[in-house]
Parts: sequence; structure tokens; C-alpha cells
Amino acid sequence: MDASAYLKVIDDTIAKGRFKDNWDSLSEYQVPGWYKKAKFGIFIHWGLYSVPAFDSEWYSRNMYIKDSKAYKHHIAVYGEHKDFGYKDFIPMFQAERFSADEWAELFVRAGAKYIMPVAEHHDGFQMYKSGISPFNAYEMGPKRDLLGEMKEAFEKRQLTLCVSSHRAEHWFFMSHGKEFDSDIKEPLVQGDFYWPAMPEPDHQDLYGSPPNQLYLEDWLIRCCELVDQYKPHVFYFDWWIQTAAFKPYLKKFAAYYYNKAAEWGIAVAINYKHDAFQFGTAVPDVERGQFADMKPYFWQTDTAVAKNSWCYTADNEYKTSVEIIRDLVDIVSKNGSLLLNVGPKADGTIPEQDKQILLEIGDWLKVNGEAIYDTTFWRTSGEGPTKIKEGQFTDGVTKAYTSEDIRFTVKGSQLYVTVLLFPDDGVVKIKSLSEKSHHFHAIIEDISVLGFDEKPVWERTEEALIITTSKVQSSAPVVFSIKVN
Repeated sequence: MDASAYLKVIDDTIAKGRFKDNWDSLSEYQVPGWYKKAKFGIFIHWGLYSVPAFDSEWYSRNMYIKDSKAYKHHIAVYGEHKDFGYKDFIPMFQAERFSADEWAELFVRAGAKYIMPVAEHHDGFQMYKSGISPFNAYEMGPKRDLLGEMKEAFEKRQLTLCVSSHRAEHWFFMSHGKEFDSDIKEPLVQGDFYWPAMPEPDHQDLYGSPPNQLYLEDWLIRCCELVDQYKPHVFYFDWWIQTAAFKPYLKKFAAYYYNKAAEWGIAVAINYKHDAFQFGTAVPDVERGQFADMKPYFWQTDTAVAKNSWCYTADNEYKTSVEIIRDLVDIVSKNGSLLLNVGPKADGTIPEQDKQILLEIGDWLKVNGEAIYDTTFWRTSGEGPTKIKEGQFTDGVTKAYTSEDIRFTVKGSQLYVTVLLFPDDGVVKIKSLSEKSHHFHAIIEDISVLGFDEKPVWERTEEALIITTSKVQSSAPVVFSIKVN
């Protein structure tokens, strides 16, 4: 690929398009309606790191850190790093049992609306056909355009294709291999798999060890190539793009992507963490965490079925489907969307426990999805004693919800009340809908309970709307649909 020619195409597209590469212009961006309605997507971490299936998707970095558990495991299983490095996993990654159609069928049954495969992780191996580097799944390993196969299978089933790029961190990700006798050696030049392997910065340092222009242009071209070849509806960025050196290139990418989407007539979004993008120019994402309160802006949580890793490992510690469903309800009530990750095995199969969790979520959504899809937030997101810890990396501890923890969503004339832990006695008291409530002054016409053949008995007092059932029993959240006038 002629990099200078591609950079000129990017500049020309921005010059001719509505969006320019500055925050003032990009602030005219609007979040797509389809995205705000979808509520639930699937993230997929699958790549070379799925071959060792040990530690986490950061195996390519950690295996070169002396005395780490990944380093010791690598020597014990594969030998010395100078004889067997990370690149030697490429021919072992065959994806021989991968079927994009099987994945698509599973994701449909799970109730997901958009699917986001990781196109390139920190390790630098591209999971798609690329003209930039030969280190991609079409030319090496399985020798298939894995992302292209997914796009075809997903779109055939009305699943919206999205992609993520974690390329930014590749600047330093493989650098520890230079600290001892390994297969990562200078000289490293552009096009090498391990290039550039620069010293790892303090991850909180926005100015130290900045990428150079050559690397940043390479990063921009890789991102734009993904846009041009696969037309994703959401483009997700992992952390470290918030560092100062990336800012001009983030603006260029956003302007290019938004302008190309306008050409194609599709509505798109960018996901970002921290303050990488100016607020209002893209969609903020909270990694493995939630907000404590409802937000006036649309946002997304990305988390995984496993607590300890994003990719498949033999030691994954799984959440329960009920735990994830409760988080989904809480997130949607606060004007958010849940992006839930699964980690396929190297052969392309999705582990049975990941499958089971997805199917159980799908079963719940078949019954209760009307309280999730196409809804919006209400005057208050919910009530109850359980406080949500706000911020990133807060999902490691299961929340101890009570029968008083309730969440609200609304669609048209229907107000949905979801009880996160249904009480054994079948009596639910909703304080936000009491006669004295400053949130609710409408007339209740009817109340039904989704998924159960029972007509609830209800009365509205000064303290609460009290709904009584005799047949409803569930370990998963229970939804009441309230028709109002």
C-alpha cells in the first residue's frame, strides 16, 4: 500500500466532507437512533493469544516480562523465548472449526443487536485482509478473511457489524522482549510484526514516550482501511489513544469516518474511554464498570462473561447470566448500552460456558426484551438501597441486590418496572409510583407481569404502588408492564 497516497485520500475526503478534523466541527455529530435503541451487543476477543489460552489477552506482553507467571508458563510449555516467540503462535492459529454462521445464530439467540469483533489487538495481528501488513489472518495462520466472513454472516441476520482497534498500545506492547535474549531484536523496521517495541510508558502519562509521526500515520491508515473495507457501524478504541500525540490523528479519523458514513448513508458511532475525544463528538465507554446515576447522554459499558480475562483461558472465572442481566437492566435504565464480551477458542469454537450464559440471557430477553429494546430512560432510573460503585474495573464483585432494588424504562404508553431480586412473598412496593411521588402523576390503566400467566393485584397508597402476585417466582429479574394514561 502507498501510505502517502492513502493519507492524501484521507485529507481529500475531509476537505470535501461536512466534518472537519477539529472539535468544533465534530461536535455536530449525533448519536445514531439505531444504537440508542439496540441496548445489547457482543464483544469478541479472539486472536493469537487464544492459542496459549493462558493468563489473559495480554499474553504477548506478559510472556516477555521476566519472572511473571506468563513468562514462566511460556518457558515451561514452549521453551526459551529466543527459540519460540510470540510470532511462532501464528501458524498454530488455524481457526479450523470457525463458522461465522454458527456464531451469528448464537448471537441472535442471545438477543444481541450489534456485534463487535476485535479487528486488531495490542499484539498487532490483524484478523482481516489487509494491504498494510502481511501479519494478518488472510495471509498467515488460518489464511481467511475472518472479519469479512463475520460481516457477511452477521448482516445476513440483521446483526449490526462493528469493529474495535487496540493498535495504539502496540507502540510499546512488545518492548520487554528487548530486555533479554528473545526473538524481539533490533533492528525493527516498519512492517515487522514486533515493530516498534518502544519502551513502555507510565500508562497515566499523557506526554511521555509519545509515538512518532511514522507510527501515528500507520495507525491512522490501519483504522481507515478497516472503515473502507468493512463499513462498520461502530468503531471502538481501547485506552491510550487519550495520550497527547494521538489527538490530531483522532480528529482526522473521526472526520474521515463520519464523512465516509455520510457518503454510504449509514449512521455510525465511535466509542472512546477517558477523555480521548471531546465530549459530544463520540460515545463514551466505561470499561468493566457502570455509572451510579442516570446520565443525560448515551453511554456504553463494555465487560466480559469472565471476570479475569477478555479472551478464552482454561482458568476463566465466569459471572452468572442473572448477574449480567441485572447489570444490563441497570445500565439501560441509566441511558446506557451493554457490550458483553465472549472469548472463542483458537479453533474458532465458543466455549460451552460462554454459550450457556448467552443463551440464558437470550431466554430472558425473549420474555422481557420489550422492557429493554427501543426503550428510553424515565424520570428516575430506579430506587432501592443497593449503591452502584461508579467507574472502571468495578465489576469484579457481585452486587448484593435486594427486593427493594427496582429499575425503570419507558416506551410509549408503557412504563416498565424491573425488580432485580424478586421477593419470595410476591409483594413488590414501588415508592417512586406512590400517590405522593413527585416523579409520577399519570393514571394507571393496567398492570401485567411479563412471562407469567397471572393478573397482579395492585393498589396505590401514599407510600408506594403495591403489586401483589401469588404465582411469580424467579431468580432472574421480573418485569411489570404498566400502561398509563
